[in-house]
Amino acid sequence: MCGIVGYIGKKEAYPILIKGLQRLEYRGYDSAGLALINSQGNLNVYKAKGKVADLEAYCVGKDISGCVGIAHTRWATHGEPSSVNAHPHYSASGRLALIHNGIIENYLTLKEKLSSRGIAFQSATDTEVLVQLIEYIMTSNDIGLLEAVQVALHQVIGTYAIAIVDRMHPDTIICARQSSPLVVGFDAEDNFYLASDASPIAEYTDQVVYLNDGDIAVLQRGQKLHVVNLDNVTQHPKVKQIDVTLGQLEKGGYPFFMLKEIFEQPDCLRDCMRGRINADRDKITLSAVIDFREKLVSARRIIIVGCGTSWHAGLIGKQLFESLCRIPVEVEYASEFRYREPVIFKDDVVVAISQSGETADTLAAIELARKAGAFVFGICNAIGASIPRMTSTGVYIHVGPEIGVASTKAFTGQVTVLSMLALTLANERHTISEERYKEMVVELTQIPDKMEQALKTNEQIERLAPIFTYAKNCLYLGRGYNYPVALEGALKLKEISYIHAEGYPAAEMKHGPIALIDSEMPVFVIATRDKLYEKVISNIQEVRARGGRVTALVTEGDTRIRQLADHVIELPDTLECFQPLIASIPLQLLAYHIAVCKGKDVDRPRNLAKSVTVE
Repeated sequence: MCGIVGYIGKKEAYPILIKGLQRLEYRGYDSAGLALINSQGNLNVYKAKGKVADLEAYCVGKDISGCVGIAHTRWATHGEPSSVNAHPHYSASGRLALIHNGIIENYLTLKEKLSSRGIAFQSATDTEVLVQLIEYIMTSNDIGLLEAVQVALHQVIGTYAIAIVDRMHPDTIICARQSSPLVVGFDAEDNFYLASDASPIAEYTDQVVYLNDGDIAVLQRGQKLHVVNLDNVTQHPKVKQIDVTLGQLEKGGYPFFMLKEIFEQPDCLRDCMRGRINADRDKITLSAVIDFREKLVSARRIIIVGCGTSWHAGLIGKQLFESLCRIPVEVEYASEFRYREPVIFKDDVVVAISQSGETADTLAAIELARKAGAFVFGICNAIGASIPRMTSTGVYIHVGPEIGVASTKAFTGQVTVLSMLALTLANERHTISEERYKEMVVELTQIPDKMEQALKTNEQIERLAPIFTYAKNCLYLGRGYNYPVALEGALKLKEISYIHAEGYPAAEMKHGPIALIDSEMPVFVIATRDKLYEKVISNIQEVRARGGRVTALVTEGDTRIRQLADHVIELPDTLECFQPLIASIPLQLLAYHIAVCKGKDVDRPRNLAKSVTVE
């Protein structure tokens, strides 16, 4: 949720920290702050409620010098958004400053103990408890900062990524992680960079270390990176090379990242398929299937876990696996799966889907599946994230950094990977013919070109968008493979325009939602030509009979639905199972343009963060 940035080296820290916060602003938005230690050894902490721009304005005219600092954007959990509750938090003496992403579950117990010892608290956060605890342990035991951090974290229950500075030791930043991401970068000039993900670091270095749970890293000027665990045993994390480019982190002339990412999807899916589908377009090769063929091919059942958009992708994956592979599939919200005492067999395959690879509930579901002995397969976008490290094997979707909070290209990347995996397993299990397999592989490679055709509807959708800005509620309908598309379309509208919307299987409309339909209720129907086409036409007629206003997504050249719908958006034809990849495009554009018409901050919608690393 929150964003962490840190720097220690030979450069001025403030510009690096501010630029890093701007790149991480999608992770947290309600307040921001930073701590700098200047050359005189003064620890200066500046905090502001609101955006990073508000913090910049607050810092004008203040001492922002120093070559060591930590910074933070906050997504509130404990305590309302305010400058007091913003990070960094001071220790009682003002010696230490700490930033934190995560939740300290036993903070009240710790706070009561510290309060009984005369320590006063300034904020309502769980984070302040941690910095006060660390200083209390240091002073009462006369030990150094690293040892105090280790002792303190042994007492903590919860999740954390932390960074802490000490004005008495201005050449050091100490950071640690437990179930919340932290990456450390470094260069040949003895500069260290710290962040929640690689995006703030990519401008300065491509050499990084992803900390593991229980790691504590000591970033010390003039020294090599030193990593230990809570028991002070030296760790040897592997150095990774990141491939994020600056172009991927900039808007590139688009007004919002979301629009840029919508238009990137054809190239992103080409990248996703590159190296996995051969030049003759008749064979998919996934190294994960080669390495673990027997486990995957002989699966008794597949359980897909995910949250939000990833769960919608999983619903499409269910239909792909069941139709093509003839394997029973269950799709679970990770947040429910982890607490439901599910029945998991050792010959089950659990597929965990997460764009960030750091979704807290999905990570907990993975751990549950591993303990039950299931084979766990990860689908993730972020290289080096926790999910790839926790799973037995998996596939990266390779769509590049997704900055907009409302997921677009990650969704279509996930569906593309699920399509390739389902086709590969179907071919290995001989549940589809060789001819059908090759036909589908060829069609999958043509999807990026058809996406480009679908993107040409942008101007039409931009003209339509103002019509729907009045709406208080919207209904999205689809059947078969397009039912999850309806769910995803409704979610996009809710996320960025704040219009209430629901997705339903079209046939379920008459089991309740039809009571809501009137001339004030926009109804969006995915009505592309497939085996359920005639059924969907009947559903449209039911809406029309009750005065509903219908906007239909149809296959190019369709004339029947044009006579029934108020508005029609034409899409290129494709195989039924790949229709979600095409149909999602206009729904993403629709949500985007409606939100823009309503004057919303598309990339940073209220109350939402890109990566949900807390429960």
